[in-house]
Amino acid sequence: MKRTVELLAGIFRLTTFTFAALLPQRPLFPATASQPTSSESSTLLPLVVWHGLGDNYKADGLRSIESIANTSNPGTYTYFIRLDDDPSSDRTATFLGNLTEQVSKVCTDLASHPILSKAPAINALGFSQGGQFLRAYVERCNRPPVHTLVTFGSQHNGISEFQNCGPNDWLCRSWDGYLKRNTWSHFVQSRLVPAQYYRDPEDLEGYLENSNFLADINNEREARNATYMENLKTLHRFVMYIFSEDETVVPKESAWFADYNETSDEVTWLKDRKIYKEDWLGLKWLDEKERLEFKIAEGKHMQLSEKLLSDTFKQYFGTKTNSNGVE
Repeated sequence: MKRTVELLAGIFRLTTFTFAALLPQRPLFPATASQPTSSESSTLLPLVVWHGLGDNYKADGLRSIESIANTSNPGTYTYFIRLDDDPSSDRTATFLGNLTEQVSKVCTDLASHPILSKAPAINALGFSQGGQFLRAYVERCNRPPVHTLVTFGSQHNGISEFQNCGPNDWLCRSWDGYLKRNTWSHFVQSRLVPAQYYRDPEDLEGYLENSNFLADINNEREARNATYMENLKTLHRFVMYIFSEDETVVPKESAWFADYNETSDEVTWLKDRKIYKEDWLGLKWLDEKERLEFKIAEGKHMQLSEKLLSDTFKQYFGTKTNSNGVE
């Protein structure tokens, strides 16, 4: 166990890449989400954002999202999910923690939030791993309910590599190899966040038996959770962006729920998989209702332009409400 603790600490020290650094940068905005005006709060749905690995809810790049959201849809109330009010601890929680407990905390936080809890619905935006975490929120609690879920470069079908190591980076390869050998231990599955959405196509038995998070929210075990499917089917729209040159997420096709066989170098797209054909999650139902969208973002992982974000916000997050509820 001591060796594993040292491993986790080493990963945390060595991982310095922050996805927010690739977001459009603007001056730092106030730490608290902006309050909508009285005339606007009754018409626009709030936007909830869950950041990715290595970020914190007060990161400068994420704060620019609030500005873009308000420019695109004036009056949008934006809330950044945090697992701790201290930014440093919030960042640590992206690496270390139990995802079951983290999602449960977010469910409680949103359900008790003075503004979000009173909204008829919310829109949700997930960056990288924040995307599958928001999907877990929809499946497991969804109160307040999500109207539209948009994810960028998320690992919906998991990762098969913890890091994309260079051919001569032996230190990286050593860390990666050690992680893979110990991935299914209870200690790692309850503490290392990326390990909880690790999925090895060549060891599905180990994955299904030991995965703390992904195997459950993807409804891959024989005992399907009907609530997950029914909750996901309430989405008005589920939009998944894949980055065309993503080298951070392996495989990048995971952003579209695709399966990748490293040995044969073959991709099995969502519509050819059992999870879709037998509709374990309601994805086929959403697709048939034209509520499921597959989009491409040009560039590397989390390389987002202000134009792409603005266009996305205008197209998917301009949802209004009236006296009868969501329009």
